[in-house]
Amino acid sequence: MLCRVGQLRRCAASLNQSINQIAASRQKHTLPDLTYDYGALEPHINAEIMQLHHSKHHATYVNNLNVTEEKYQEALAKGDVSAQVALQPALKFNGGGHINHAIFWTNLSPNGGGEPQGLQVVTVLFGDRVGTMLNMHHKKQRRELSQKIRREIIDKHVKGELMEAIKRDFGSFQKMKEKMAAVTVAVQGSGWGWLGYDKESGRLRIAACANQDPLQGTTGLVPLLGIDVWEHAYYLQYKNVRPDYVKAIWNVINWENVHERLQIAKK
Repeated sequence: MLCRVGQLRRCAASLNQSINQIAASRQKHTLPDLTYDYGALEPHINAEIMQLHHSKHHATYVNNLNVTEEKYQEALAKGDVSAQVALQPALKFNGGGHINHAIFWTNLSPNGGGEPQGLQVVTVLFGDRVGTMLNMHHKKQRRELSQKIRREIIDKHVKGELMEAIKRDFGSFQKMKEKMAAVTVAVQGSGWGWLGYDKESGRLRIAACANQDPLQGTTGLVPLLGIDVWEHAYYLQYKNVRPDYVKAIWNVINWENVHERLQIAKK
């Protein structure tokens, strides 16, 4: 009997050691690099805001998330449920802060703004090229150009799906902007305004989340486009005039990224 007790103790010690090794070897979260310079979004968002927002605020969420996850792994290894529960708010806040900002940076681009590409571009873009193909005498040349046109038409059609979804669910691009701006500006205190995808209905939805609550974990919507309305995102430039900041940020929205997120969400 004593032998079996000793075996169980050794197994438990080995299991705890394995858990600790897994926790220690877990890859830590890191601050993602931006694909553009801090000053690239000026005059809409100035370099000082971007530098502080990315290298200080986002970095703090990442660091605190790593610390919290280490403490959570220790609590799991000890079977300390009370400690696990106590760490949940920190996981939600810092994990949400990291998730939200990682999306936010890619939603922005110095080449952004305007509107998502529409399906009507196809006719204008390919009319002349189809004429060129018909005037070709060599069958191979006609076939190659035909295949290229077909591929590009498919690509343009896919990229036009975001605009078509916006028109379907909000009436027009302008109405979507107005609704999202209103919801975002109305966030009490700190939080985010979101354009998300509802997998169940296949529709686009607009929602607001308080603090750093992640959209998908809070509402079930897949995040496509987020606007950060914590004061650190705009105060140095726009002071307390949040509507001016929200109006300006549309000039740097990366619709290519939003479109890509929609395609992934629909799979």
